[in-house]
Amino acid sequence: MRKCGILLPISSLPSKYGIGTFGQEAYNFIDFLQKANQSFWQVLPLGPTSYGDSPYQSFCAFAGNPYFIDLEILVQEGLLEKEDLSILIDAPLRIDYANLYQKRYDILRKAYSNFLNTDTYCYDKLEMTKFISANQDWIKDYAIFMSIKSLQNDLAWQNWDVKYRYYNKEVVDQYYKNYKMDVDFWFFLQYQFNKQWQALKDYAHKHNVEIIGDVPIYVSLDSSDVWSNTKLFQLDKNLRLTKVAGCPPDAFCEDGQFWGNPLYDYKVMKRDNYKWWINRIKKAQKLYDVIRMDHFRGFESYYAIDATHAIAKYGKWEKGPGINFFNIIKKEIPNVRIIAEDLGFLTDKVLKLLKKTGFPGMKVLEFAFDSDEDNMYLPHNYSKNCVVYTGTHDNMPVRAWYNMLNGESKHRLKEYIMLQNEDKICDQLIRVALASVSDLAIIPIQDYLGLGLDTRINTPSTTTGNWTYRIEKKYLSNELALYMAFLSKLYKRYPNQVESN
Repeated sequence: MRKCGILLPISSLPSKYGIGTFGQEAYNFIDFLQKANQSFWQVLPLGPTSYGDSPYQSFCAFAGNPYFIDLEILVQEGLLEKEDLSILIDAPLRIDYANLYQKRYDILRKAYSNFLNTDTYCYDKLEMTKFISANQDWIKDYAIFMSIKSLQNDLAWQNWDVKYRYYNKEVVDQYYKNYKMDVDFWFFLQYQFNKQWQALKDYAHKHNVEIIGDVPIYVSLDSSDVWSNTKLFQLDKNLRLTKVAGCPPDAFCEDGQFWGNPLYDYKVMKRDNYKWWINRIKKAQKLYDVIRMDHFRGFESYYAIDATHAIAKYGKWEKGPGINFFNIIKKEIPNVRIIAEDLGFLTDKVLKLLKKTGFPGMKVLEFAFDSDEDNMYLPHNYSKNCVVYTGTHDNMPVRAWYNMLNGESKHRLKEYIMLQNEDKICDQLIRVALASVSDLAIIPIQDYLGLGLDTRINTPSTTTGNWTYRIEKKYLSNELALYMAFLSKLYKRYPNQVESN
């Protein structure tokens, strides 16, 4: 079953209010995908972003980003007035997260106040109660975490007053009694997020589009996940990090990447058969049809850096949970569909683990032309059970990448794809991906449009200027959709038939 799809974050959708949402433009994009004969829409993690605005650094691995709640839908439902949105109109083309943080929550609190004080929302209040009950394993801790964070001037939890810093169920329960209305606001946001996302996902299914979503391997230190589950992470008795995550020197960074995320204590996790992870995958399965497991190689061996070091190259590899972890996931969630993000430094043990799981791995064409014909990213070395990309959210768009290739790699690329006209580089590399034997091909929308470096989503090992790209509505044209449909038929990548669940 040969399929194809598009990579575009929710945040990058067109919008009048500063960031892409679950509103009309998301529905329009699904219509576009259907017309273009695309079977999949791949998005980035949907969690609430913290400092640095990265979707891979979230306040909670289970929660949804309140910024994605569409405000115009809340107007339609009577929770807001159109005038309430005026402070966000005419936002710049790129995402201004500081502006969102300063203004959007005030608007959402107004919607919450109207929700509480209007009798017409009895049904929604009942549904919200059901939603909270169905997510009780994480949502109360998250809501209280966010409420305390606000009370503590947005400090990271390790700098909170001792009373709150050390998680204690009695203290947490008493806090909820004292600040119930504020905690319930965070419940309200998660209910609205879920309600709007599920409606959008159902619409996608009715239009034969499935959702691929990302599950980051690590969580943020400043998260309810770590605060309420400190025993599951490598922390000392003072709740300080002992070792942190990252990766060794590679093509992205000669000193390696110092991510700073807390590492799991897999020995502790194994005692209850990885219950926290099972709950996390089950939650992701409700959000997405297919889960992309970020940094798959970290489940075989993970790179551990002493928390006192500032340079990642001094870290070392330590043993991960291995095949036992994935066997338990498959046993607990038999119908789970996973793509392994198996990029980076791969050993024979990592490749063997991937083979044992049976998950499709990833092939990125931008990695294919820097060595000889044995390069695993060259299409003649693919198996069917893989997903091919021209590039990912961490790569430059193809046009910018091609312009920066060194002479030897550029020559190798030209020979391989028989490139005669450099202006056609994006189109020809897309055709190479679609023509490959890979069961699935995912193309960033920037590459179909031939856009340049200013549309890059993320540059690894940098902390500013990322995650802000937004596509202009004019680019999602009928002509582009018809051309994409033509290519999908040419390379026999037909739309999927999806049943709503």
